[in-house]
Amino acid sequence: MSDIRKLSGIALPVGTDERTEEEKLRAQAARRLGAPARYFRIVKKSLDARDKGNIRWIYTVEFSREAVAVPDALEERGKLKGRPPSVLIVGMGPAGLFCAVRLLQWGVRPVLIDRGAPVEERERDVERFFATGVLQPDSNIQFGEGGAGTFSDGKLNTQTNSRENAQVLRLFASFGAPAEILYLNKPHIGSDRLKGVIANMRRYILSRGGEIRFHTALTDLETAGGTLRSVTLSDGNKYAFDAVVLAIGHSARDTFSVLQRRGVCLQQKEFAAGVRIEHLQSKIGLAQYGEKYSLLPPADYKLVSHAGERAAFTFCMCPGGVVVPAASEEGMVATNGMSNYRRDGRNANSALIVQVKKEDFGSGDPLAGVALQRTLERAAYALGGGAYRAPAQRVEDFLARRASFAAGEVLPSYARGVAYTDLSRLFPAPMTDALAAAIADMDGRLRGFAHPDALLTGVESRTSSPVRIVRDEAGESLSAAGLYPCGEGAGYAGGITSAAADGLRTAHAVLRRYGAEIPL
Repeated sequence: MSDIRKLSGIALPVGTDERTEEEKLRAQAARRLGAPARYFRIVKKSLDARDKGNIRWIYTVEFSREAVAVPDALEERGKLKGRPPSVLIVGMGPAGLFCAVRLLQWGVRPVLIDRGAPVEERERDVERFFATGVLQPDSNIQFGEGGAGTFSDGKLNTQTNSRENAQVLRLFASFGAPAEILYLNKPHIGSDRLKGVIANMRRYILSRGGEIRFHTALTDLETAGGTLRSVTLSDGNKYAFDAVVLAIGHSARDTFSVLQRRGVCLQQKEFAAGVRIEHLQSKIGLAQYGEKYSLLPPADYKLVSHAGERAAFTFCMCPGGVVVPAASEEGMVATNGMSNYRRDGRNANSALIVQVKKEDFGSGDPLAGVALQRTLERAAYALGGGAYRAPAQRVEDFLARRASFAAGEVLPSYARGVAYTDLSRLFPAPMTDALAAAIADMDGRLRGFAHPDALLTGVESRTSSPVRIVRDEAGESLSAAGLYPCGEGAGYAGGITSAAADGLRTAHAVLRRYGAEIPL
């Protein structure tokens, strides 16, 4: 075994180019070894901006005198002793795709279905919607190959501490994501590059014997004696599988209704809702890094406020990005944020959201949270004046509780256009009050957050699933053995990395049921 050493806390000044950066780090490793490092790897790279007069990159590296063989993330993991099970994966977001990859590594060839289109066709549908307002209900920001995260920022940082997280990053890199995601403190792929990564995953699945059916949805299922017996797909046919993985995403509202009708155990799940807030990216950079901001990657932020009666926080911050129309149902407006790998747009945007509690749902129905989301989205559509325009308001006007009539220095990036209005007409009073209190409070930690011309656009309603499809410790539905709820739509993840990690865990759950020896 090679003697791998680790060195932490190495500081390099900002502005060091990548080639010089590695030369300097390798030189430090060589001095420690007394010889050139035949194995060298950057383990972590993060930015220390606490002192704006001395902003530095901080590195952790590992190295060895001897060469070290790095395992291929896509290598075969093992073989089942008996007949491989037949597995259907419903949904091709990160949960479904990573579940499929792991099953294939054990010799199981799943069938994947997605109601939407391949990512190339999906991109054209999204661009057409942005330009014309013609919505394809099954091929949009929410639905299609790659899931909702494909049209975001490709952010891979996560608040979850899972042993699968590192495997997710290695697999993404194997499919063409930038190698830097393996060590950056806040890794991201960018929407532009993520689409190619997703297409590479599809090619891998097909090359290993998996089957993919686009424009195909789950429309019904049958259970008997607490076991899943069959599923009906949108082609009108019934199919029997040994295992069905439900990786349906947080916007599969019709599928939630099917599950409820068939007696699958569902629970209400609290979520958060609010607006997207836009600032000039240059001013966020200046506030975070000072005058050196132009030497650094576009600045981001993450803020939490308990100033109001309800907690509020920023989420899915997109440096240099745009606010995008994210509706998946006609006559409703929903927003999201997106940025490409370079993050070089004029504006920064982030979700600014408030807790939505179960007492807000209005009933004990497991799908009451879905109904509330729809209510907010219909109200946003009406307030925007139709044609998927979004209601918008300057921060100064929002805090003064008066309508806006034009933008200031921050111009809206939302592709369908905005209608200037009073957003207090959109939200219940407790949400409006919490958002206003949070904006003022957050300005104390990020100077300029409450800039008069910062722009609010509504409604941000798809932050997470408002439903949990309850599963047991073995990963199966409490109501139907053989049915495996998975990922964000099932209420067990939030974001690309955690959804992908849950896809790996769900694959392991299926494999264990059929004899694979995988540690819990």
